[in-house]
Amino acid sequence: MGRTRESKQEVLEDLKQILSESQLAIAIDYQGLSVAEITDLRNRLRPTGTLCKVTKNTLMRRAVEDDPRWKPMTEFLKGTTAFMLVKDDLGGAIKAYQEFQKVSKKTEFKGGVMQGRALNEEQVKAIALLPSKEELIAQIAGAINSLATKLAVGINEVPASLGRSINEVPASLGRCFQAIAQKEESDA
Repeated sequence: MGRTRESKQEVLEDLKQILSESQLAIAIDYQGLSVAEITDLRNRLRPTGTLCKVTKNTLMRRAVEDDPRWKPMTEFLKGTTAFMLVKDDLGGAIKAYQEFQKVSKKTEFKGGVMQGRALNEEQVKAIALLPSKEELIAQIAGAINSLATKLAVGINEVPASLGRSINEVPASLGRCFQAIAQKEESDA
């Protein structure tokens, strides 16, 4: 017994909602995967903020056909397709899928879509090589901290330099007076 029109509409609305919250969508051919293996893939993806959806290609086509951000996905909607919809950690999700693919050797990458562009496997792998959000935040924080430290050292150097200069004045005056006294003695 198939889905009713109402249940298909619910699935369609759910897909549109998930897509609106996603940054990247990856289509894979899941033919030959058991329910346990799909569950394993979902469990690996969950910590990265990624959903793995198995739905009919026609429902996904209807979900993306009016959205220019996701319309390129229509070229991957052939055969048995599972969709990895990545919300947060792009690199982590791709790495989790790659690890799963090494273990199962049953899935085939079809393509990805990000910001209205279709991506091939090499482009998606390149995204995985980018630093994670946490690493980027740490790098920025380190740069800001370094700048603040250099600024603090520079600001601290101004009064220290002024203090050394002020301390040098009496010694310089003393040397001046001594040189004048020696000059007067040698003239006399």
